[in-house]
Amino acid sequence: MRSRFALIPLIAALALTASLANAEPQGSHSWFTPVVGWVRMSKHIEFPADSRAAAAGFGARLGHQFGCGWGLELAGAYSPPKETAGPMQSGIRMASGNLMYSPFHWRIGAPYLAAGYGWSYRTTSEDARLDYMTFEQALGWNTWFGDHVGLRFEARNSIDLPKKNMTRMNTNEQQYWAGLNFAWGGKPVDTDADGVPDRKDKCPATPAAAAVDATGCPHDSDGDGVWDGIDQCPNTPKGATVNAKGCPTDSDGDGVWDGIDQCPDTPKGATVDAKGCPIDTDGDGVWDGIDQCPNTPKGATVDARGCPIDSDGDGVWDGIDLCPNTPAGARVDASGCPIEVTEKETEMLDTGMIRLQGVNFETAKADLLPESSPILDQVGPILLKWPQLKIEIGGHTDSRGSAARNQTLSEARAGSVRTYLLQKFPGIAADQLTPKGYGASVPVAPNTNTLNMAKNRRVEFVVLNKDVLKKEVERRKLLQK
Repeated sequence: MRSRFALIPLIAALALTASLANAEPQGSHSWFTPVVGWVRMSKHIEFPADSRAAAAGFGARLGHQFGCGWGLELAGAYSPPKETAGPMQSGIRMASGNLMYSPFHWRIGAPYLAAGYGWSYRTTSEDARLDYMTFEQALGWNTWFGDHVGLRFEARNSIDLPKKNMTRMNTNEQQYWAGLNFAWGGKPVDTDADGVPDRKDKCPATPAAAAVDATGCPHDSDGDGVWDGIDQCPNTPKGATVNAKGCPTDSDGDGVWDGIDQCPDTPKGATVDAKGCPIDTDGDGVWDGIDQCPNTPKGATVDARGCPIDSDGDGVWDGIDLCPNTPAGARVDASGCPIEVTEKETEMLDTGMIRLQGVNFETAKADLLPESSPILDQVGPILLKWPQLKIEIGGHTDSRGSAARNQTLSEARAGSVRTYLLQKFPGIAADQLTPKGYGASVPVAPNTNTLNMAKNRRVEFVVLNKDVLKKEVERRKLLQK
């Protein structure tokens, strides 16, 4: 009689409606499965009775999985069917050894095939006994609810192998079983292979090779967004930008990582500080490391290499040179101006002061008259040549008017002179000049006549730091030798 596996769709449906398994025993393991089921008998067996009715049964399975889908199993079952020709109860005992193969393992379960040889022992109402060797084939499904417990469904076909007349070999039984699987010895399921079983893994999709904690969640010790274990540079400084390997990048090659680098477009070769910003020690606008003349004097004009320029070839760098168009060969001072000593400069060198007559103001006011400009313009170049000197601009009046009025007027006129010089000669530093009014307290002649009074109305430029003047005079004398 041909085999019938009418319940196979039912088995599949039961498996699909079962709770999805999130674990199953892994690797080599053993199992024990108590089963219950239904045994359907053949109509052609070597018994006086014509056939037996289908009946329920129970049994057990004991097996071992070797890995790679292959396993061995011992199966045993008992069923007490009634004879269809009479009311008598009979019994069938079955045992077999089977080779099993499970080719696929899905989340909802795993199908398997089994085949093997066994033994069948029968009793009848006539107290007859008959035993046969059997050849069995099975198709089944395992679905697991954990690493140790699952459900099993199986359809099995058993063929009798008569001892005397093999031509009478018939399909003896069709068996349908279901049971609970109890497994031991296997490894728990670890889908992401991080060493933490799925049932404990709070981060079940951890990338391969990532280091995890006891809950299966990956670490990122340096906080760079790349998990430990994958991170090939595990001690990345906080804030640094990293690549897929977890290693910090340095786009401008200045030795300071991107993300930390506050100047990410530093020119190649430039020396930078801890923030990744280039340094310009001499303040010439060319970065250290690129600057081929790193000790350029402050204020000097430089070329693209950071080296100072001397356009007129007088030995004083452009930017510092106050007289940038000096004729070739002319002797210059430290400010780059030709060395020529005027009468007023000689006066300052000899006496430490310059006294100007003819600096006139509007009557009783501090407003300079136009004829005063040429006189004051004689002093401007001298002050530019001597920027290291501190100069007091002293304003003096004659004795006409009250002392208080003369004091106020002299102070205002000294301030007007200072303002004029700073505007006309912007190279003069403001802190080089200090205005001061003396009123009529320091006359140079008795205020007895008009001529003497004119002499007393004067402006004096007095050197305050005469020691500096003295040293510079001595230095220039040595240079002239």
